[in-house]
Amino acid sequence: MRFLLFLSEAAVPLIIFYIVGFGILSKRPVFDDFINGAKGGMKTVAGIMPTLIGLMTAVGVLRASGFLDFLAELLTKPAALLFLPAPAVPVILVRLVSNSAAMGLVLDIFKKYGTDSYVGMLVSVVMSCTETVFYCLSIYFGTVKIKKTRYTLAGALAATAAGVAVSVLLSRYLV
Repeated sequence: MRFLLFLSEAAVPLIIFYIVGFGILSKRPVFDDFINGAKGGMKTVAGIMPTLIGLMTAVGVLRASGFLDFLAELLTKPAALLFLPAPAVPVILVRLVSNSAAMGLVLDIFKKYGTDSYVGMLVSVVMSCTETVFYCLSIYFGTVKIKKTRYTLAGALAATAAGVAVSVLLSRYLV
């Protein structure tokens, strides 16, 4: 066990030394390559920043306006047919757009119901079985300027539905 702990602590520095050493042995300008990569990364960040700000603003407006609570209340009865408790509905909806906003809702659920409750277990598994579909589509496709996404949205929403269904099944048997 000690060896595994040592290995996990030493992995990142060893990888960095390996990359730098390989670059030096290959007679590459390692620092110049690093600077060029950092410049490219900053250009990417500058390109996706407006999309990030728009998504964060939209989620904030939905939460602050009460629309998210209204939508969750509207979906409570259909969700109950699928064994989804009412507090989990906003998490599933927000998770499609923002991981950090969904995590805030999850923490609120943990405070109110506890981490070992059915709702707490369910939202934990939902967070690990689903993806921020709209965030990923807008960031990744927007960065490379893809306009026609074909079946990506339908496939991603189907995968999310499958993830929620599996989360319900797993949580029901774990609690």
